[in-house]
Amino acid sequence: MTDRAPEVLLVPHTHWDREWYEPFQRFRLRLVDLLDEVLDRAEADDRFRFTLDGQMAAVDDYLEVRPEHRDRVIRLVRRGQLAVGPWQILLDEFLCSGENIIRNLELGHRRATDLGSPMPVGYLPDMFGHCAQMPQILTAAGLDHACVWRGVPAGVPGHAFRWQAPDGSSIRTEYLAGGYGNAAYVFSDPGHFAERMADLGRRLRPDFGTDPVLAMYGTDHSAPVGSLVELVADLDPADVDVTITTLADYIAARDPHDRSLPVVEGELRSHANANILPGVLSVRPHLKQALARAERLVERYAEPLAALWSAEWPAKFLDLAWWRLIDASGHDSVTGCGVDETATQVFARISEAEHLGQAVRDRAAGGLAPRVSHDAVLVLNPTPAARADLVTVDLEVPDEWQDLAVELPDGSRLPAQTEARAEQLLLSEALPGADLPTFLPRIHGRELFGSEITHWHCDNERRVLEFGVARHGGDTPFDVEAVRAAVTGASGDWTVRITRAAHRTVTCLAQVPALGWTSLRPVRGGQPLQEPGAQPVRAEGRTLSNGLVTVTALDDGTLRITAADGTVLDGVGRIVDGGDRGDSYNYAPPGTDTLVTTPRTLRVGAAAGGPLRASLTVEREYDWPEAVDRTADRRTPTTRPGGVRLDVELRVGEPFVRLDLTLDNASLDHRVRLHVPLARPAETSHAEGQFAVVERGRTAEGGFSERPVPTFPAHGFVDAGGAGLLLTQAAEYELLDQELALTVLRTTGWLSRNIHPYRAEPAGPQLPIPAAQMVGTSTVSFAMLPHAGDWHEAGLIEAAERYRHPLHATPGTGPRQAPPTSHHGLSVEGAVMTSLRRRDGDLELRLVAASPGPTTAVVRGPFTGAHRVGLLGADDSRAEAPAVGAGAVRIPLRSWEIATVRLTGTDEFRTPRESTDT
Repeated sequence: MTDRAPEVLLVPHTHWDREWYEPFQRFRLRLVDLLDEVLDRAEADDRFRFTLDGQMAAVDDYLEVRPEHRDRVIRLVRRGQLAVGPWQILLDEFLCSGENIIRNLELGHRRATDLGSPMPVGYLPDMFGHCAQMPQILTAAGLDHACVWRGVPAGVPGHAFRWQAPDGSSIRTEYLAGGYGNAAYVFSDPGHFAERMADLGRRLRPDFGTDPVLAMYGTDHSAPVGSLVELVADLDPADVDVTITTLADYIAARDPHDRSLPVVEGELRSHANANILPGVLSVRPHLKQALARAERLVERYAEPLAALWSAEWPAKFLDLAWWRLIDASGHDSVTGCGVDETATQVFARISEAEHLGQAVRDRAAGGLAPRVSHDAVLVLNPTPAARADLVTVDLEVPDEWQDLAVELPDGSRLPAQTEARAEQLLLSEALPGADLPTFLPRIHGRELFGSEITHWHCDNERRVLEFGVARHGGDTPFDVEAVRAAVTGASGDWTVRITRAAHRTVTCLAQVPALGWTSLRPVRGGQPLQEPGAQPVRAEGRTLSNGLVTVTALDDGTLRITAADGTVLDGVGRIVDGGDRGDSYNYAPPGTDTLVTTPRTLRVGAAAGGPLRASLTVEREYDWPEAVDRTADRRTPTTRPGGVRLDVELRVGEPFVRLDLTLDNASLDHRVRLHVPLARPAETSHAEGQFAVVERGRTAEGGFSERPVPTFPAHGFVDAGGAGLLLTQAAEYELLDQELALTVLRTTGWLSRNIHPYRAEPAGPQLPIPAAQMVGTSTVSFAMLPHAGDWHEAGLIEAAERYRHPLHATPGTGPRQAPPTSHHGLSVEGAVMTSLRRRDGDLELRLVAASPGPTTAVVRGPFTGAHRVGLLGADDSRAEAPAVGAGAVRIPLRSWEIATVRLTGTDEFRTPRESTDT
């Protein structure tokens, strides 16, 4: 190291939290002021540079208010004075799906390209840790560099490292030593600017060696001082050599292929150099639940079903859905660490995405429903493998059909489990005969009371006007004018009666082709189970069993779950409630905690049901302390009742037990966890997340100002010691001594606290967030799979796929004589499908090799060609070409490789095809 003056490359920027301690529109007003100022400065002085936080949302939000400034932005981007993109939003990587991450990058890259060119850096400045597959995602999108701050482990000695994904791909990664605002303080007093800048250069120089020092000048919602360029120009190069630049230009001078850098593998969740604020995983769980539900609906139902079965591709509606899902994934959005108004807006955005997904899914199903008899049911399969699974539908069948089955297109019959409902009287109303015509405007077409009119009768002798209604009105036309003519002139007192046909809630076993559909028609005559290896579900006393797994409710309200291989989980569902004096960013117990583990009351319901599914219920009521007394640093002696209801369900052919946990909460400042004992000792857990299964231990690396609590995120499942826990949403868990603890509720009343037992510095302003106390009722759904062997041998990926993506059933609307039919879509073996959509007239399929070793994905369907593409759509010449032949494509994949494949010649998907799946 020489004594020469440090060379500093200064990057003026802002970190723009789109919504946080103020809701979106309040922050946007400040954004417009900031960018008005930035554009004026950049145009006035070509030495000025500005980096706009790596997310296009800030540009879009600005141009929606200032559309007349679009050309100004384009000129500055093309001149290199303004760096934009490549993301659409700065997301939280652990609380959204992997597909959401890719669509975020895809959208941001496209929007930035429209303005000139995106910043060629995977800029991730403020995420609360980073997922393991991010290096592969970035490189597959054509990026050579990443830039991060939080989560970097202590072993990184300098300002750069190679970050390696589970598939072996890696990316040069710039580490923002001191954070994205490491130079912000330098400008707080212009009178001391020169000495502070020189001090910054000398202080950071050991991290950079002979490389120029990267100084990030900016912080949350900040604009650079007006005298920036002049202050820098007045510096003496003999003291410090400073050049104003963009992050894009700084990175462009770095060698992306430098193999001398230290390698860091997998996810970045270390507390060694920065806070990662793990409490965001568990605060406001309804946001995580809603986002996961909406993502599944869009990416696994709406897109694939529309791609395969809709006459037209609803591109705009799906774009709108994805835009809202991406916006909701922000690292201050779905995380729940904002004010209540922000959380309300995020939930509304997620709900809108869900509604768009429902509309597209139902449009696809509606296009098929006319090909299914109106006395039958259309069943669609969102999974790229043939399935035998349960659906529950409402059917109208004759009362005398005591034994009910469903008929498949091949003529075979499968058993049904029914709940009969008799004919229902919907209305009996007395009216003067002269007023009967005034009743008729209540009829809309043939709709009446949410059903359709099947028949009507005017009995002049009894003075009764009767309407029969059902789900489907049948093939006989209904003429309201004929009714009007029949009642005109009536006199005396009349009665109007409306009855609905007898109907039953029917649970039946459906066999559906891969990504295809079938029809089920109810028929008279029950059938025994004929599925290979399937045994009927039996309910007796407190026990449910299906030959694959047995579950028994114990006297203390917990469950004993036993697999057919002898693996036993004894005591599943123990509830542990403790205090939390933390905030939305970090959990922290009070100094003197009061743990509540024993219920005040307990009731175990008798098992009931079968042969297709059966259930039992465990209800517990606890006395939970009312709140945390922060002055005394303990929980209050006063209590409020806390209700916990566990609904247990077992289905035919499933090796796991479905559990719905409903909590009725009236207490404040506490954390409720559900404990799952392990079947055997384990020092590590495996959790499925964004395109990967990650192994974690029982500790977390510390070193900064935050207590390294070893709570971790899981998205699809978490597994340890033979206890596989299947999830429906991103959730927080911890591996304890011989137990998994799943956080099912965490309540807090503060966004951030200036004094926090587990964190030395605030994570934001100290603002009240009373809605985050989660007072009221909430439900968490999950499933337990006990097993021998590891997660891969036990088939947890496949089990999670089945659990999270149920079959979708809807009534047929076709003529009664329509024959039963079944049609196949695409099948995938050897890999997991994460996306299927139409793109540029072809089908685009995304797969991940969810396997500890190399594999070959085999895709079958009516297509004629296939080729690999990158995540942004361009042909991928680096990947091995897939082998296509006889309606199948074979795609060699590295372990954990993400592959995007275009399938060409797919017009046949618009033509009905008989199923060849078995």
